[in-house]
Amino acid sequence: MQKGCPFGTHRVIEPKGVLPQTALKIDNNMEIYDNEILIDVKTLNVDSASFTQIENQAGGNEEKIAEIMKGIVAEKGKHQNPVTGSGGMLRGVVEKIGPALEGKIDLKVGDKIATLVSLSLTPLRIDKILKVKKDIDQVDIEGKAILFESGIYAKLPEDMPETLALAALDVAGAPAQTAKLVKPGDTVLILGAAGKSGLLCCYEAKKRAGVTGKVIGFARKGKSLDRLKKTSFCDVIIEGDATQPVDVLNKVFEVTGDKFVDIAINVVNIPNTEMSTILPVRDGGIVYFFSMATSFTRAALGAEGIGKDVNMIIGNGYTKGHAEITLQELKESKELRDIFQELYV
Repeated sequence: MQKGCPFGTHRVIEPKGVLPQTALKIDNNMEIYDNEILIDVKTLNVDSASFTQIENQAGGNEEKIAEIMKGIVAEKGKHQNPVTGSGGMLRGVVEKIGPALEGKIDLKVGDKIATLVSLSLTPLRIDKILKVKKDIDQVDIEGKAILFESGIYAKLPEDMPETLALAALDVAGAPAQTAKLVKPGDTVLILGAAGKSGLLCCYEAKKRAGVTGKVIGFARKGKSLDRLKKTSFCDVIIEGDATQPVDVLNKVFEVTGDKFVDIAINVVNIPNTEMSTILPVRDGGIVYFFSMATSFTRAALGAEGIGKDVNMIIGNGYTKGHAEITLQELKESKELRDIFQELYV
């Protein structure tokens, strides 16, 4: 059995010398190296920005969505959307563990896991697409995947349905980072508040900001917004278009008394929302971009163009304890869990 690099560089085909996420093509042969884990894949949870783009490209047709996804994997050896550059994560069963990992990890063959690294770097083979679930960005498949030695994962909890846990773990970085960033008394703006990651972030922000803080949820009109309005996660909810920065600012000022917010969190799944996130934030405040539809060039140059001195943070999908924090939210909030149960089970 061949020895592999902990970061998976041995799988890179083109261009040589880069890491798997950056690579244009990686080796998705499912003969494992000594430090790899082979996974029997059950479900792909495609990230929201990527799935939205694919669905729009396919005109909403499920067969075309499946065709596009299989084409991406056939070309790249992984599921990395060529437009958004993003991937998602997966749910599956451990099928084989390389001998170099024996005794070093808490996994055994047969364990049910969710990978917490992006599909944009994961060697993947799709044998058959069984079902496209457009409403929840999930696709059931028959296939295999490889988890590298450096790859992180979570064992799926036994006290909640696997599809529910998968949906929450897909965006675990967002609420966990929110927990780190929001302090008591903060005024927090969350764009894309009615989506999956938005709901989790609103709940966590409300908990952290406390009675002296304020959570402002911003979302588009629709069923998701109606669902958000029934929760207690936001102090104020604004309906609007996140691609219109001046309108967003004016609507925020209406509910803050012409005051800028301390933190803005962007979890939208469409492009061109950078300035709507930056504009309402006070100088010295925090702008957190979790959305994979973000252009960091537009964000950086846009902030410069309006003379905004803010701290901009790229949404890292991993932060210590993110899986535990996110699953705990579902366990401690019946209101939140009921929503996820309705949507993802």
